[in-house]
Amino acid sequence: MKTALLSDLHANREAVQAVVEHARAAGADRWVLLGDFVGYGADPAWVVDAVRELVRDGAIAVQGNHDLAVVRGASPHMRPEPRFVIDWTRAQLSAAQIDFLASLPMSQVSGDHLYVHANAWDPAGWDYIQGRLEAVRSLQATRCRYTFCGHMHEPRLYHLSAAGKAGDFTPTPGVAIPVPPHRQWLVIPGSAGQPRDGNPAACYAMFDDADASVTYHRVPYDHDTARDKMLAAALPQRLAYRLEEGQ
Repeated sequence: MKTALLSDLHANREAVQAVVEHARAAGADRWVLLGDFVGYGADPAWVVDAVRELVRDGAIAVQGNHDLAVVRGASPHMRPEPRFVIDWTRAQLSAAQIDFLASLPMSQVSGDHLYVHANAWDPAGWDYIQGRLEAVRSLQATRCRYTFCGHMHEPRLYHLSAAGKAGDFTPTPGVAIPVPPHRQWLVIPGSAGQPRDGNPAACYAMFDDADASVTYHRVPYDHDTARDKMLAAALPQRLAYRLEEGQ
């Protein structure tokens, strides 16, 4: 079975459409959605409805920090730009759409797979996995062989052996990486809606149960349209222009 792993969609309709089309063409059998469906982008209602439809069809979805901020209202501790977008987003969503975001769990376990937005040691704390130290902490917080998380907008892969030896990879797009279950693995697919590694192409990953492998993908999309829609909605210009830079 092939599982498409999408995270940090951030209300970017053009990116989500491109990634879903690519994953279906690549044979995705099921979907896992790792949070932050809203925030930053100009199409929160469309993206939330797309996620709801996938969940109705059996997808797994977890809540991200931007999703929770939209449910609760922006925190005064947020930076001004994302706070502005959160307030704007709340006005674009129906009560049913906000209720859907509120209903999402912080994490889900399926067999030996853990799905969580930020990390395994404190899902509600929203700490980032910025390197090997945090990755090991996350892996040691669960007995699952495979952890899949978002929050970081750059694709990464970490592993931990039974002897406690850790390693990490910056994956090459399109190349299947063996992830045998004698190690623990932490898969970060990167952001579909707002990559930040200097490459504007949307990110996602595909996990294949049949041969215990994960393949990271980069999908070009119409970021000019996504940018222009943000500008037309009077969302912060810096957030709009960063899409074309992958920053």
